[in-house]
Amino acid sequence: MPMNSYITNALSDFFFKYETPRQVLVRNRRVGVVCRLIQLGVLAYIIGWVFIYEKGYQSTDTAVSSVFTKMKGVGYTNVDGEERVWDMVDYVFPEQGDSSFVVMTNYIITKGQKMGKCPELYPSCVFSPCLCLAAPLHRPPQGHMTGKCVGNTTKTCEVVAWCPVEDDHTIPDPALLMSAENYTLFIKNSVTFPAYGVKRSNLVEGIDNQYIKSCVYDPTTSPLCPIFRLSDLVQLSGFNFATIAKVGGAIGIVIDWTCNLDYDQSECKPVYTFHGLYGNPNETDMARASVGYNFRYAKYYMEDKQEKRTLLKVFGIRFDIIVRSVARKFDIIPTLTAIGSGVGIFGVATVVCDLILLYLLPKREFYNNMKFKVTETVEQVSLSF
Repeated sequence: MPMNSYITNALSDFFFKYETPRQVLVRNRRVGVVCRLIQLGVLAYIIGWVFIYEKGYQSTDTAVSSVFTKMKGVGYTNVDGEERVWDMVDYVFPEQGDSSFVVMTNYIITKGQKMGKCPELYPSCVFSPCLCLAAPLHRPPQGHMTGKCVGNTTKTCEVVAWCPVEDDHTIPDPALLMSAENYTLFIKNSVTFPAYGVKRSNLVEGIDNQYIKSCVYDPTTSPLCPIFRLSDLVQLSGFNFATIAKVGGAIGIVIDWTCNLDYDQSECKPVYTFHGLYGNPNETDMARASVGYNFRYAKYYMEDKQEKRTLLKVFGIRFDIIVRSVARKFDIIPTLTAIGSGVGIFGVATVVCDLILLYLLPKREFYNNMKFKVTETVEQVSLSF
């Protein structure tokens, strides 16, 4: 056969002929039931898991978010006859309305500190010779040790430090700022889903100035109110306010935006949840290290041309506001992908049933002959004389 005719026939067969696999109808109840059960399971997986639970017909996007906070409330203390009023500038750290901040609930104050030489708080002297060493059983020194032992009855090390040194051995109990339970926290959160061009705020439809002036968050009656009472936040996170106010702790406020944008945008609303991060008073391991949350800060001033400071060891509740977001919307691409993968999984039923027919049933040789057609190739040998 000439080469050009061979190529022409091959191209004609490729473009104008269709091949289909041979199918064998097997009348076997057990194999049929197995096949339908597998197909039913695959169909349930596609409909129930892929489409209903995992929303396989939708594309997803996460939000770009910003959080603004504002504390309100006034605290009052009367320590040793000294009255003082604490406002939000005094008890919130930092003051700028960040998404992570601390509300002071207790403190230890050391007034009138100035730079000089003074005795350490705990005994830490070795008397032969008179050397001062840091006492490992207590705490590191609060200043630079001069090597001298001072004091008449109880010998302690002399240090160069801010004097007098801080004595934080006894934590005030109950907390000095128990009135913090009546403080209120206002949260303003906005999210943007850039893939869909959707912008939302936790001040959703129906929340106006009049509503904000009178509402306080309640998970049942006012789940969308953006104003929270501190005592409610502590309670909803599983803590006791009196205990956590004494030594401090941390609470996470989660704002969850899970939105189905196939519905109206007004249905996209936040859900608030509260979690105790650490400082749980119900823990039985009371010997654990670093209980609660505290830090120190100082206020400096000049007196008689000498720099002095007031040192505060602050015990407080740290609030971390965490925004979680996911928006979903119908998209033809993931829909076709999910359908295509599901159709492919249907082939599992064919593979399992073929294995049963060809290797497990008594008439497997008969089914093998029916499924596969074996041909023998006869080679024609032309003899030339």
